[in-house]
Amino acid sequence: MSEPYKIQWQPTEFHLELRGVKHRLLRWHDSSSPSTAPTVVLLHGFQDCSDTFQFLIDAMPRRWQFVALDWRGFGGSDWQDGPYWFVDYLADLDALLQTLMPNEPVRVIGHSMGGNIAGSYAGVRPERIRWLISLEGFGLQRTSSDLAPQRYRDWLDQVRAGPRPSKRESVSTLAAALLRRNPRLSVPIANYVANAWMRANPVDGRLALHFDPWHRLINPVLYRREEAEACWRNVVAPVLIALGAESEYRRRLEADGDLERFIQCFRHAEVADFEGVGHMLHHEAPIVMAQRFADWIERQEQRQEQRSDVASV
Repeated sequence: MSEPYKIQWQPTEFHLELRGVKHRLLRWHDSSSPSTAPTVVLLHGFQDCSDTFQFLIDAMPRRWQFVALDWRGFGGSDWQDGPYWFVDYLADLDALLQTLMPNEPVRVIGHSMGGNIAGSYAGVRPERIRWLISLEGFGLQRTSSDLAPQRYRDWLDQVRAGPRPSKRESVSTLAAALLRRNPRLSVPIANYVANAWMRANPVDGRLALHFDPWHRLINPVLYRREEAEACWRNVVAPVLIALGAESEYRRRLEADGDLERFIQCFRHAEVADFEGVGHMLHHEAPIVMAQRFADWIERQEQRQEQRSDVASV
């Protein structure tokens, strides 16, 4: 039995109603830092939750404060017990930022789906983003319109059948499955993630993954990469694109030449390519990530301050 993961920086939990849905959030704030310490917003990926940013946060400087939310239908946020749509997450992020930081450009770190949402949002409301770190938030592969009839048919069949939750015997069996799927994880981190991803059904007490099973249905709306690229080209904030050399999602985009095209969409992009790391960068190598991110953030903050000083003269 391995030692459990030891939290270095304990978060506090709170809830906000965003667009009629109660969202769970975590906040990391060092009591020795001023209440005005800059806030970084953290956005998790698909089937994940805010809790698993803990490893990255534990390695980050405490001169900032961090806020992470569970997207609707994930973690401790409310489920809608029906289909989910990407644009709802854009609107939820808009509502979150308007609630927490309505009058200032926001610092954002997003992983996978969270990075994809943040990247699109940064192009839709470019004035609202101060800087963005995107951990493999490069969207999906291109799709052909010829797939639409079968995609609609498959979705209708799934809606008719209804969603089925993913049952698990125990947290330890999920942790073991995570380690088999991703041997780059440490055992303590795999155990922590498994605990964060599991919930007991309030009716029968059976364990299941902690997200609305409606998320498991295919999306009937084909992914239109050209529209995502149009948003990315409209981003004016500096962007750090963090990539894992061993990421299976990255390899799919590279095969179509879309990874390089993705990077070129951003006006002010810097790429951080990490060897020996896969798609779950912040789980696999949080200390390395934190060091690289902190250096980049410091450079962006200094540049912003210099621009402000020049503008005030």
